[in-house]
Amino acid sequence: MPADRYRFHCTDGRHAVFDRVGKRVADPLLIWGHAERVAREVMRSCGGRLDWAGWIVDVHDSKGRHVGTLDFKDVRDERQAA
Repeated sequence: MPADRYRFHCTDGRHAVFDRVGKRVADPLLIWGHAERVAREVMRSCGGRLDWAGWIVDVHDSKGRHVGTLDFKDVRDERQAA
């Protein structure tokens, strides 16, 4: 079975960072690890200047179906994720 392409959009309901490319993921269990990496990258790219409490990673499959969400507040520190 080929890998499905998932998109990992980030939003707080007012602002958004859209994933226009997506990522192919062969094992659906790996989606959440990638969602955490996406959240950490968004936070890092903004230099920690925002309150991330209301932000989520909103995951969709290649057909646009909602797969689930990950709250930024639940994202583990990179040192813990290793």
